[in-house]
Amino acid sequence: MKKERGKVITLSITLILLGVLICLLFRPMFNALKFGLDLQGGFEILYQVEPLDGSEMTDEQLTATYKSMQRRIDSLGVLEPEITLESPDKIRVQLAGVTNQEEAREVLSTVASLSFRDADDNLLMTGDVLNSGGARVTTDSEGRPAISLSVKDKDTFYEVTNRVKDYENNIIVIWLDYDETTDSYANSQLTCGTSEDSHCLSAATVSQGFASDVIIQGNFTTDEAQDLVDLINSGSLPTKLTEISSQTVGASFGDNTLNTMLVAGIVGVVLIVAMLIAIYHFAGFISAIAILLYTILVFALFWLIGGVLTLPGIAALIVGIGMAVDSNVLMFARIKEELRKGRSLESAFKTGSKLSFNTILDSNLTTLLVAIIMFIFGESSVKGFATMLIINIIVTMLTMVAITRGLLKLFIKTGYFNNKTKLFINEKKTTLEEVQKVKPHNYLKYSKYFIGLSLIIVIVGVIFFSTKGFHLGIDYQGGSEITLNTEANITNEEIESDLEELSLTEVETKTTNNGLSIRIEDILQEDSIDTVQNYFADKYEADVDIQVISNVVKQDLIKNAVLAILISFVGIILYVSIRFAFGFAISSVLCLVHDAFIMIAMMAILQIEIDSMFIAAVLAIIGYSINNTIVVFDRIRENRKNKQLEKMKDNELKDLINLSIHQTIVRSIYTSITTIIPVVTLMILGSHEILGFDVALLIGLIAGTYSSIFIAGFLWYLFTKRQLGKDGSKKVVRKEVQERTIKGIND
Repeated sequence: MKKERGKVITLSITLILLGVLICLLFRPMFNALKFGLDLQGGFEILYQVEPLDGSEMTDEQLTATYKSMQRRIDSLGVLEPEITLESPDKIRVQLAGVTNQEEAREVLSTVASLSFRDADDNLLMTGDVLNSGGARVTTDSEGRPAISLSVKDKDTFYEVTNRVKDYENNIIVIWLDYDETTDSYANSQLTCGTSEDSHCLSAATVSQGFASDVIIQGNFTTDEAQDLVDLINSGSLPTKLTEISSQTVGASFGDNTLNTMLVAGIVGVVLIVAMLIAIYHFAGFISAIAILLYTILVFALFWLIGGVLTLPGIAALIVGIGMAVDSNVLMFARIKEELRKGRSLESAFKTGSKLSFNTILDSNLTTLLVAIIMFIFGESSVKGFATMLIINIIVTMLTMVAITRGLLKLFIKTGYFNNKTKLFINEKKTTLEEVQKVKPHNYLKYSKYFIGLSLIIVIVGVIFFSTKGFHLGIDYQGGSEITLNTEANITNEEIESDLEELSLTEVETKTTNNGLSIRIEDILQEDSIDTVQNYFADKYEADVDIQVISNVVKQDLIKNAVLAILISFVGIILYVSIRFAFGFAISSVLCLVHDAFIMIAMMAILQIEIDSMFIAAVLAIIGYSINNTIVVFDRIRENRKNKQLEKMKDNELKDLINLSIHQTIVRSIYTSITTIIPVVTLMILGSHEILGFDVALLIGLIAGTYSSIFIAGFLWYLFTKRQLGKDGSKKVVRKEVQERTIKGIND
């Protein structure tokens, strides 16, 4: 016994030291990450890119414009800018740490200028002689990479090249954004075409006049040739950049947000760890170590892929911790069940781990499916949330499943806990007779009450929507939002006077943790943004954050939101139908629709602002709720393996469902609590920018919990009973049962 105890103590000390090491590594790892505008301040613009000739935007033209903007941003001295191509004709630029926004706007919105000059820097012709986007990669006579130029004005091109061929220094130099004060070929010969900092793109010898398309030859690699093509196209491309949304965030505002989110995250994790240890004792301690490892691995993976951490990303991380704990709760619940059957600890662990794995896999894969849909169809903040959620799921399967299981097995192998199951996992050994005495409660009888409650909420929500409408955020309403971060005590009357002086139309003004948030109908233009920002900064000594959303962005967000939700429903139906059966799939989706309706209705009743992050909350709840529902359905599938549905009486079918709910209800409640804890800490301690997201998530968690327990099984009962009542349906059901039985045995 002393030897066994010594092993446990040694392993425990090792784990504690590991936990301390992770805590020490956390800060350096966190500091190594790139932070978004909302966490460090900066400037963001979304441009719509349109060809001046009215033609349809092509991928090549968009890429060329992207390359041009990238070179322009380099001149601003911005470290690690984020330039993202969105949809067929939009470019989003995020410049963290930029202070001179007027200069940034001017530099970004100016179209690149391509020019052809001689060795003495005299202008020979402009990029107008080339066809728009007419440069492409080709090969020369020896098969080496070269650049083909499609000439539009062949007469001018011939006249110039025919003249240059007779020069003593017969070369034509191609420049992008030539600056007469700093650029010269004499100083750029060594860097021309080889340096990203040089405006000189290429210098080609001219031996004859050309009245046709031409090829630039040289010792190019394929990548070098493609880069040169993109740059030439960006300079010969007659495009118009229209600013359709923008956002500025003060550095101090970002710092405050980051600090509050960090505090919320630490408090949330500490509460979850305390709860796990209180419920599962030593196994909870192991799970706590896994959570610390999980957190540091999420940050490490996010750093490796070059991710930019934003406010929604941190929200996804904190919520993801709560959802990741579910994997441990599922496994612990199964182990405790096996212990109640009289199994030894080692046998209970082996069987419980095996039985829980398929449920964990199914639940995580369905959430991953929703996260991928979010990533594909989401924009900006929603995409950031989805990225972090995807990473969370991947790391969950590694740490919360594989590593936790390995650590549990390591301690069980010592034999120290064989007769100490209460200490190990808070479960005393019981006999099979004691287990059989516990009769499942009739949970289905409560289904009608919860369905009635949901109907009342939806009806009241419809009434509020009809009378007051939704409290739509700027994302879905358009206009501008001015956030003032200031210590000054500003009254509503002062704001009304200020807006009147600025000739702006107020929608609403509300108090935030750090100042005021002012919504106006006006879609501020570039000059107006500077005027408004300077006005409030001078008058109230405030850090001013201005967000502008045009009708174009609003329409895209609404379309993408609806599309993402519909596709997630279709994806879940297909996945659950394949893994379970069609009846389970329909019941699952009906529950998800129920959860979404409850969230929407409550947002109308509470008049909580609905913005783009609300859609992320709906999609997150869809992934979370299907997770809970699958756990219940997986147990129904397991309990019916050796039973033929068509031979079951009505009361037997109800008993099957009640038994399955009884076996999973504690796990569902624990999982919901561990997910709700970080959400509540975010609401209390987090930033007001995601308050609507937090409230929506909390509502969805509550709705998803009771729909999974009291409504999902009832819907499956109604569907199955209806199918059994149809003529000829018994053969279909019998075939389904046989297929699922075979699958269950293989599992």
